[in-house]
Amino acid sequence: MAETGRRNRLRDAGAAFASNWRNTDLRRAQLSFLGAWTAEWAFTVALGIVAYRDGGAAAVGLVGLLRMLPSALLAPLLSPIADRGRRERVLIMVSVVRGVATAGAATVVAVAGPAAVIYVLAVVSTIAATLYRPAHSALLPSLCRTGYELASANMVRGLLDSAATLLGPLLAAVLLGFAGVDVVFAVAAAASFAAAALLVRLRYDAPPRPPAPARPNIAKEAVEGLRAVATDRALVLILGLAAAQALTRGALTVFSVVVAIELLGTGEPGVGALMTAVGVGAVLGSVGSSLLVGTGRLGAWFAAGVALWGLPIALVAVVPQQAAALVLLSFVGVGNALIDIAGFTLIGRLAPDEVLARVFGVFESTVAVFVGIGGVVASALIGWLGLQPALVAVGLLCPVLAVASWWRLRRLDHAVAALDHEIGVLRRVEMLCMLPLPSIEQLARALEPVSVPSGAAVFAQGDVGDRYYVIESGEVDVVHDGRVVAELGPGEGFGEIALLRTTGRMATVVARSDLRLQALTSERFLPVVLGYTPSAVEAAATVDGIMAQYEPDEPDEGTPPPT
Repeated sequence: MAETGRRNRLRDAGAAFASNWRNTDLRRAQLSFLGAWTAEWAFTVALGIVAYRDGGAAAVGLVGLLRMLPSALLAPLLSPIADRGRRERVLIMVSVVRGVATAGAATVVAVAGPAAVIYVLAVVSTIAATLYRPAHSALLPSLCRTGYELASANMVRGLLDSAATLLGPLLAAVLLGFAGVDVVFAVAAAASFAAAALLVRLRYDAPPRPPAPARPNIAKEAVEGLRAVATDRALVLILGLAAAQALTRGALTVFSVVVAIELLGTGEPGVGALMTAVGVGAVLGSVGSSLLVGTGRLGAWFAAGVALWGLPIALVAVVPQQAAALVLLSFVGVGNALIDIAGFTLIGRLAPDEVLARVFGVFESTVAVFVGIGGVVASALIGWLGLQPALVAVGLLCPVLAVASWWRLRRLDHAVAALDHEIGVLRRVEMLCMLPLPSIEQLARALEPVSVPSGAAVFAQGDVGDRYYVIESGEVDVVHDGRVVAELGPGEGFGEIALLRTTGRMATVVARSDLRLQALTSERFLPVVLGYTPSAVEAAATVDGIMAQYEPDEPDEGTPPPT
């Protein structure tokens, strides 16, 4: 049995990778992310070295804070742009801005220009980078059809993020071995431009969203994203743990420089080596996390990922040797992989699509603030306590919070499982099965359970129609003008004609057995089904087929007619 379970997990992992590769749009989006984040990590290593040369560990921490604060302030204000229209266009714009800013930094270093200009360009690049992930995270659900496919996409993106965590610092370390920081910046710029080019030909049907206001109010739209987070306790919990992880991440940018140069004595290339170890662990963790897709324990794995972001850092202080440090920091990468698949999937499932980019904007803003704070905290603790006590103090933060949040995250897993069940009920209906994940989740959240005893009528011919019904269990007879025209069972729907044609009920629907139905009001049903072109076409074809069945001369018994 255990061997069968392992084979099934491997098969599911392979299917997850295959689904991302077969979907052309998803493949382009994922490769763009790889280019963007390879650029980000290489840029971070190069910037850390510039700052350390300029003013030591304190300068590294201060530059990290100054780099992140503008991003944190602007991310919620800019993210509404990605909720208005085509999200890939925002990603293209962001990648081009990052490429130009990074190329500018390469030029300044090459001509021995002032470090202050590099820091300003770093702020511009980071503001753009902070907007990239919310837009990309909000784009992925629109390219997916099921929660499983979204988890698969986040798992693959997590693997690519891990690969970037490895490739970026490794690339920087190799380049620094025979070239200078300017070359690292130049290569990072090229990766950003490649990320933009991959998205130019993206083609997909976006789910319906509210039209952009004639006079956009950026501040008001940003507040809507903040409100969506503040009113959802589950999102608050996830963002709180993400803040702790981000603080630790910011501290690690300082620790990696100081540990490599002062504690381990490996010099500047050692900085890249330590961060490469994080990347190696992230890649291995991402491959392992591919076995978690569909397990229904994303909250639990998120807690594990948060804990692994801190504990290895504390242990580096206990065993201050290069080999041990490399192994321990690889487990930080494993934690990063778990957070990518679990955290981003959970946020994508919990937040409404119409404000999804804004919610991810709040997430990125939170991360940016605490990454900056983490750098300052690390440098302050090093000056106050010394390097090794500072490693222990920062490293214990995430494990303690992960343990404290364990049961709340497990309850969140149960809530997502219930939502998946309701989506499964809707997916069995032909006109609904082609809806993208954000749209069908919107319907699933609006479902109203209805129980009907055997022999009772759900509604009668001629009644005013205000609901669409899906049969979860039981069977019904559809009676038109006194004759039974269809028998419907689980996974079939009825009631759409009165909603789509704004007419009375065309037939009486009687329960043949005890019924459990899921109902959708017209206000919930129509905007989603008619707002997405494939489902609107299927709905029209379904209604035409049903109306033909109600012709008394030529009944078509082959197509079951909902009413």
